[in-house]
Amino acid sequence: MATASAHIEIPASAERVWQLIGGFDSLPDWLPYIPKSELSEGGRVRTLANPSGDAIVERLLSFDDAGRSYSYAILSAPFPVVGYRSTLRVVENGD
Repeated sequence: MATASAHIEIPASAERVWQLIGGFDSLPDWLPYIPKSELSEGGRVRTLANPSGDAIVERLLSFDDAGRSYSYAILSAPFPVVGYRSTLRVVENGD
């Protein structure tokens, strides 16, 4: 399986960044490509809309508020993807 990794440094505390991006339903708050997100299945599934209105459906696999991370899988998307898993994690600089 192919893997990829990316990171950026932001001039703010990890706690502040996590407050902004740490919610599974928060993508429209910080990612312009995603104008809409709706939760279902008790908050475990999010249906995102891209600018064209196409749906991207993702399932939350794990959530660690104290560790500032969550993992999710893409269930369906308007682009070809199979077996996609991702983890979003926020750490202090130097961690």
